[in-house]
Amino acid sequence: MADHHSPTEHADHDADAYVHGAMTIEEQTSTYALFMGMAKWGSLAIAALLLFLTLWFMPAGSFFTGLIGAVVLFVAGFFFLKGGKSH
Repeated sequence: MADHHSPTEHADHDADAYVHGAMTIEEQTSTYALFMGMAKWGSLAIAALLLFLTLWFMPAGSFFTGLIGAVVLFVAGFFFLKGGKSH
């Protein structure tokens, strides 16, 4: 059977039910923090891997040159990224 409520009546009910700032956002905050952490540490790991492979397979490159470069980049990136919020 057809719904007898008008579309504007339904929209007014939704607007009345919403109270700005009343919902808890802990899940959204933790999900965002997890995503940002995975993005920054994943980016560092990819950059270190690319540096390793580039230095290893370049002409006159070696495995140990690539390994040393990747470790140096990863350690520097670790200390740079592990810092908390500055405010």
